[in-house]
Amino acid sequence: MEALLRPSHPSLPSLPKLHHRLPKIRPSSIQFTTTTTTTTNTRFSVQPLFNVASPRLLPFPPKPSPFRCAAASSAPAFASDSGGGDASKFLGVEVSTLKKVVPLGLMFFCILFNYTILRDTKDVLVVTAKGSSAEIIPFLKTWVNLPTAIGFMIAYNKLSNVLSREALFYACMLPFIAFFGVFAFVLYPNVHLIHPIGLADRLVEILGQSFLGPIAILRIWSFCVFYVMSELWGSVVVSLLFWGYANQITTVDEASQFYPLFGLGANVALIFSGRTVKYFSNLRKNLGPGVDGWAVSLKGMMSIVVGLGLVICGIYWGMNRAIKTEGGGRKKKKEKMKMGTMESLKFLLSSRYIRDLATLVVAYGISINLVEVTWKSKLKAQFPSPNEYSSFMGDFSTCTGIATFTMMLLSRVIFRKFGWGVAAAITPTVLLITGIAFFSLVLFSGPLTPVFSNLGISPLLAAVYVGALQNIFSKSAKYSLFDPCKEMAYIPLDEETKVKGKAAIDVVCNPLGKSGGALIQQFLILTFGSLSNSTPYLGGILLVIVVAWLAAARSLDQQFTPMVKKDLKDKLIEGKISAVNTGLTGRLPPKKGGITYRFVSTLNPMGFIEGKYVPLVEDVSSSGELQHLTVKKLDAKDQVEELVGATAVKQPAPTEAESPGDEGNNHVAIEESGSPEKPL
Repeated sequence: MEALLRPSHPSLPSLPKLHHRLPKIRPSSIQFTTTTTTTTNTRFSVQPLFNVASPRLLPFPPKPSPFRCAAASSAPAFASDSGGGDASKFLGVEVSTLKKVVPLGLMFFCILFNYTILRDTKDVLVVTAKGSSAEIIPFLKTWVNLPTAIGFMIAYNKLSNVLSREALFYACMLPFIAFFGVFAFVLYPNVHLIHPIGLADRLVEILGQSFLGPIAILRIWSFCVFYVMSELWGSVVVSLLFWGYANQITTVDEASQFYPLFGLGANVALIFSGRTVKYFSNLRKNLGPGVDGWAVSLKGMMSIVVGLGLVICGIYWGMNRAIKTEGGGRKKKKEKMKMGTMESLKFLLSSRYIRDLATLVVAYGISINLVEVTWKSKLKAQFPSPNEYSSFMGDFSTCTGIATFTMMLLSRVIFRKFGWGVAAAITPTVLLITGIAFFSLVLFSGPLTPVFSNLGISPLLAAVYVGALQNIFSKSAKYSLFDPCKEMAYIPLDEETKVKGKAAIDVVCNPLGKSGGALIQQFLILTFGSLSNSTPYLGGILLVIVVAWLAAARSLDQQFTPMVKKDLKDKLIEGKISAVNTGLTGRLPPKKGGITYRFVSTLNPMGFIEGKYVPLVEDVSSSGELQHLTVKKLDAKDQVEELVGATAVKQPAPTEAESPGDEGNNHVAIEESGSPEKPL
């Protein structure tokens, strides 16, 4: 019975506790009715391949009552069939699961809360500093951030060979906590002593204003270190430490149920941290003259970062003593295929499908970088004060969290109603429309000044707001639509193409997308002297890249959709054969207002039948899998017929007249709804 209660898919919620009676399996006829997203209407009926009522296949004697499943609770719960008793639960979830999920959720909230504060603060420091501007960001990402990240990974690999898992976590976390505390209370108050302002001024006189960006790295080196450490917090603490630990202590069932909640919780942290940045940025209004308001704000925000960092370490320490790592139920992860750069390039050029997918990844990385840096330069012009800049970034983070939270809820509807192609085109379309509006305001600010004067705002402020909307909608669409579309595109590929394609994109496209925009900006800045002089060319490059992105998305959709339909038809045929082979008379009467279930039955490698009911969240899934399955009696004859425009047959409730002793032949009928195609 453990197979009947176990969820069959990691993305579906667990099955509520079931009251069941084992059936007397008889050679009566069965009808399985499915609702799918295919375009074929087919009824398929054949004889079973063997008699499943044979006692040699069943480890229990048949009973004279039909099989029934009734949900004892409508709340999702983990089903358990171990030890002969139910595990203790709270709110329908096992206490042992809550002991892991609740601390992990709190830890993730603290990590993302800190990340938002650090992300907003790092931009304020390097952009608004005297002698610096947004032009420093491309040089900083390429020549400081990237080498530091590579050096950290080398050190991490060395430490992982000599330290335990817990010690390695502390060895990575404590330097971050110490640095952010030292920066706010020691380094920043003494920047006039530690920054080589005179040397930087002489270098600018010698090399010219075109080299203002790279020279600014030397001028404000401590701010640049803060920038790099803040960037590393996202990649090291979030991706490496948190998700690495979460994957070690959670089972697949727990991860499938609670990981999506972590994603929503991340956006809640974004909202609250944005309000926190706004609060500390406005403290300057209550301070007397001559007081450095930004220094006070920085100390307050970094105190929160240090405090929450210690909370994260405390949660981790407690979990390591209260929870044992569960690795027994996990399969060993297949080693990821590694490809060299030249091998990756050859593979990218050999496949149109992979080329289109690579274009999507590279285009996003370049386009978002081109827009973001240009917008930050206008943001500094509008808000030159660090406190004003930081206050605006707090509002920006809050709006980004709200927009992303909303888009994550809408993304399921978009995938279900409009499909992959529309979902993949939304992100570049948003970038194209808002990009045209933003660069138009920047390039034609002079002629538009009278128009905006009548509205009570300046063209610069309008450009700042439009650029903010562009970044908010682009990032929310990226997290909710672009990333799922990218991962879904790998699904219909064969195993070799899937593995090699992902390896090639990881090696070539991800770094190219991240650094491509920075390299383009560096070239234009050194050529034309400043970022503002390069704006017309940046707008033209953005337009070309987004158009290529849309073309690649359309081309990929034309390849992806037929492959998914073919894959779905193959799975339907496989499911029909599996259903015929099992011949189980599973029955679950529909309950109004209740939960919809699917019955799945397969043969395990030992030749025994494994069947289970699994609950469904939606009537139709974005992956196109079978979604609704009911059981009904048929006449005692074989039939194969094609139906056009048919709808799913609702399952009648079982009656006493349907005695388990009736004679008949086992056969399975699977019915699909949609327009006709070739008969199977």
